[in-house]
This record gives sequence, C-alpha cells and structure tokens, in this order.
Amino acid sequence: MNATEAIVSAQNVTRRYGQGDTAVDALRGVSLDIERGKLTAIMGPSGSGKSTLMHILAGLDKPSSGTVQIAGKEITSMGDNQLTLLRREHIGFVFQFFNLLPMLTARENIMLPLTVAGKEPEASWFEELITKVGLKDRLRHRPSELSGGQQQRVAVARSLVSKPSVVFADEPTGNLDSKTSEEILRLLRDSSDTYGQTIVMVTHDPRAAAIADRILYLADGAIVLDQRGATAAEVLQTMNDLDGHSVAS
Repeated sequence: MNATEAIVSAQNVTRRYGQGDTAVDALRGVSLDIERGKLTAIMGPSGSGKSTLMHILAGLDKPSSGTVQIAGKEITSMGDNQLTLLRREHIGFVFQFFNLLPMLTARENIMLPLTVAGKEPEASWFEELITKVGLKDRLRHRPSELSGGQQQRVAVARSLVSKPSVVFADEPTGNLDSKTSEEILRLLRDSSDTYGQTIVMVTHDPRAAAIADRILYLADGAIVLDQRGATAAEVLQTMNDLDGHSVAS
C-alpha cells in the first residue's frame, strides 16, 4: 500500500522497557499501514504488545526506534505540544472505562474535543450524530445518571464529533455486557460504513474482531498474521493457536 492510501503508517517500530538483563521488548520491528475508511482490529494474547502498539500509533507513547505517520505527518519526532495539537485535529479515542468527565453533561462530554479546540460543531452534523448513537433524550444527563452502554455511546460520539482522521478504540466493549457490547460494535461498524471513518480497535473479544475489515494478530511484540474477513469462531481458533504457539512469530 502506498502512503497516500494509508491514514496511519508504522515502519520498523520497536519499544523496549528497561535496560540490560531486565529489558523487555514489547514491540519488535512492527511495520503496518492502516487503510483509510476501514475498521482494523488488533488482537493478541495478553502481553503481546497490542496496547503498546496502539499507544504508539496514537502518539501517546514514543517508540524506542522506528517511525509513525498519521495523515502524512511523521509524529515520532514531535514534541508534546505538537502531539497535543495533532491528536486534537486528527485523532478520536474510545476507552474501555469511558473516560467521561463526571461534572459534565452528556452533551458537554461529546462536545469536549471541539470545546478544547475553540470550535463549534455543524448543527446538522451534531444532530445526525446524536441521533445515530441514540442519545437525543440523554444529553442533559451526567455520566452517573447513564448506564454503561449509554456512557460508551457518549464516548463514541465524542470520538466522532470532530470528524478525526482516525479513531482509536481500546477494548471498547471490555466493560460491557454481551448485549450492550453488540450495540456498541454495531455503532462502530456503522460509523465506518456510513461515514468512512477509519477505526483501529484493540480487543481480546473474537466477536468484536469479527466485525473488522481486517485483523492484525500480535504475538511476542510482532505481527504474525494479517487476516481479512473472519467469523468469531475463526478468530477464536486463531487466538487459541497463538496461545498454543502454533502460529510462528
């Protein structure tokens, strides 16, 4: 894939924690391109490096070596202020534990990326977004007055409101029951299909990975399989193979 087709690119990314005999290599020479407008899932056993990879791709952590580009901008050499501005312009986040501000209403939480940037949303876009996420009658409620699923819907809407280049979703269903998880996954899938939103989702849930256009499997800090189109059962089998080390790394 050439650079113009990829919204996020990583080249030979490594991440080492510690030094000497106690050093741990969380990532070992990862290279990838994330396609614009697609939903990509990143999976792997515990300790495989998937969260580390997401943090580096999103500019929340720096690699020990290698480079990352977002929307054509090389981010690994950027300072904190530059990274803050880049994330504000290009990145949306959805986290496992929602990360909503408890003193703000649902509307205020959704608006937060624009508020921080000193911008106002297009009225028609905001109306369409809150309708899609099913929050029209919950905008005045604070997080403590919302269910877990409603809080995650607020988080998804917040990640989309500024129309970012890419949304990073870190275990977005990890704190939800199975029914609510399915609703959030449908919402993410629909955001990609309807709006052409690029989404990178780190997950351990085969049902979540099965909605993706593409699944990248990590083991021992390296991508060991790049899969397109898989059922939850097929994803589970692949994960079992990885846990059993039958997929070479």
